[in-house]
Amino acid sequence: MLEIGEDGRTWLLSGPVSSYALRLGEDDALLHLHWGPRIALADAEALAAGPGPEYWAFEATLDGHEEYPVEGGPRFVRPALSVRTDERRGTEWSFETYEADGDELRLRFSDSGLGITLHYRMRAGTDVVERWVTLANEGPALEVLRADSAAWTLPHRDGWRLSQLHGRWAAESRLVRSELTYGEKVIGSRRGHTSHQHLPWVALDPDGAATEERGEVYGCALAWSGTWRIAVAQLPDARVQITGGVGYDDSGLLRLEPGESFVTPVFAGLWSDGGFGGASRAWHAYQHAYVIPDADRHRPVLYNSWEATEFDISEEQQGALARRAAAMGVELFVVDDGWFGARTSDRAGLGDWTPNPDRFPAGLKPLADEVHALGMQFGIWVEPEMVNPDSELYRAHPDWVQFQPGRKRTELRNQLVLNLAREDVQEYLWEQLDTLLSSAPIDYVKWDFNRCFTDAGWPGEAYPQRLWVDHVHALYRLLDRLRAAHPGVAFESCSGGGGRIDLGIMARTDQVWTSDNTDPLDRLAIQHGFSQVHPARAMAAWVTDSPNDQLNGRASSLRFRFVSSMAGVLGVGGDLTRWSDEELAEARTWVELYKEIRPVVQGGDLHRLRAPEGGLSAVQYSRDGEVVVLAWLQAQHYGEPVAPVRLRGLDPAATYECLETGEVHRGAVLLHHGLRTGLRGDLDAAVFRLRRM
Repeated sequence: MLEIGEDGRTWLLSGPVSSYALRLGEDDALLHLHWGPRIALADAEALAAGPGPEYWAFEATLDGHEEYPVEGGPRFVRPALSVRTDERRGTEWSFETYEADGDELRLRFSDSGLGITLHYRMRAGTDVVERWVTLANEGPALEVLRADSAAWTLPHRDGWRLSQLHGRWAAESRLVRSELTYGEKVIGSRRGHTSHQHLPWVALDPDGAATEERGEVYGCALAWSGTWRIAVAQLPDARVQITGGVGYDDSGLLRLEPGESFVTPVFAGLWSDGGFGGASRAWHAYQHAYVIPDADRHRPVLYNSWEATEFDISEEQQGALARRAAAMGVELFVVDDGWFGARTSDRAGLGDWTPNPDRFPAGLKPLADEVHALGMQFGIWVEPEMVNPDSELYRAHPDWVQFQPGRKRTELRNQLVLNLAREDVQEYLWEQLDTLLSSAPIDYVKWDFNRCFTDAGWPGEAYPQRLWVDHVHALYRLLDRLRAAHPGVAFESCSGGGGRIDLGIMARTDQVWTSDNTDPLDRLAIQHGFSQVHPARAMAAWVTDSPNDQLNGRASSLRFRFVSSMAGVLGVGGDLTRWSDEELAEARTWVELYKEIRPVVQGGDLHRLRAPEGGLSAVQYSRDGEVVVLAWLQAQHYGEPVAPVRLRGLDPAATYECLETGEVHRGAVLLHHGLRTGLRGDLDAAVFRLRRM
């Protein structure tokens, strides 16, 4: 809901439990008033009528109070906007007008022909505030050095704790919390994609007092799939301000000619008084409602052939695997790398998106038809943004890659990055992929991105650094175009695992590949971090072979592997030709169980009951009176009891029956007997289902 003060200079956005207020003060200074518990418009106007920021010598009057600090004038905080022309640098803006369009507020400012519009939106039923900025240039050409999507100001508190997700390849989304101190904490990516190292999300709780279910939590998440930066600053007066947006540094984003404009991605913010769990559930509900395409459709159980075959594939071999997968109850069969061009290793073929004639003489359609006849959907793997030097595409167009003139073209994984900012590259990929998706009944595409930008040059382009932004916009346009032309095809975002996970890519894909690490024990921590902001509905997880020869050699039971992967979108990626009849039969029972609990896991409310820090860990999903608990016992010493787990978010007046144990729970549900009898040692796991009677 959007409300406006009588004088047209105070604005209040409100959701179910929170409000966000701002005020246009003297000299057209846009001031932050409130972000937190829901308030009335009269409360916001009372805040606006209070004393303004005090002036102190050697201190900027507005630092920490402005909604969107620009470069220029008496400001010393990190500017959210920095522009320059041939004559000057900085911004001296003035307010023009505001527009209210449904739940969106637009505040328009101008500076010497540059129009600056700040956008605010709080969609129905959510407490997430979406913010972004539009720059429209009607004056002389200018360079945009920095254009953050928003600056978030937190209220005065005695102290703050910062939560973030960090990692590396095969160890993504690791949650870490630390005390916020004076100065700046900066996270981001210089790599051209979101990165394995950081997810574009932060959360802060006052005095480090929040728990899973209680306490204030402020969170921010950026919807951008390229290079980015989020800076969290505790200012000298103890205020905290968070800025974030496209690009890592201020060396230049793009050049705006007269008549051109630029729209930043959304930088979303959320306040919750339900602890970290309440904040997570609010983020999940927002993504289900407004971000993830077709979020109400359950994602199918898939089988991916990569770990079984790697590059050594054929139509006959894939068909044999498909028959085994179908017998297990799999719903989607995916042919991974190696089906196209001269792709017999990672050294050749990328860019040539036509089936290998030796491996698929009649193309992909015969295999796709066989897979469909088995009752499954059919999917393929692609990596469109890359090219091998040993490919027909590169031999024809060596200038289509990112490179610096006179410098060596750095190959990582034997491949180069196509300059997707070029319109001819965009059109080539559209033609190749559209033709591919029209050539066979393909239902799913795993879209990979297996290396970072290194030689991000564009010889002959007047402003070559714009490729950092234009590459991502071109990726979005290509995905949008393909989805519109092939509405029945689902897409999964992959980047060597979890290297491209953010609200921007999730708005265009049906699920994301969480990590190349499929070890079920390692996955618990990765999935715990992922769940802080993103829902199980989007989190792909595979059951692979044991021992895990792809990564660490650890052995684990099929039971532990399945229960670990059932915490998200279940997939299987092992070599089914090596599984015994007993293992295949057991796998079928797990797949059947997952299909029963899938509506609750993929669409329910998530409660993290115990973090995966050793010993017992557990998660709970609840929906329409049904409850699913997944529990894992990582290790147990002799004589050490399995501690009971109290479930959350249930109706205290209702009665629940546990289907696994037959126990009937009245009021507060405490899982004890089932855990004690069902979990018996190291790397053991169990599933519990409860229903309201």
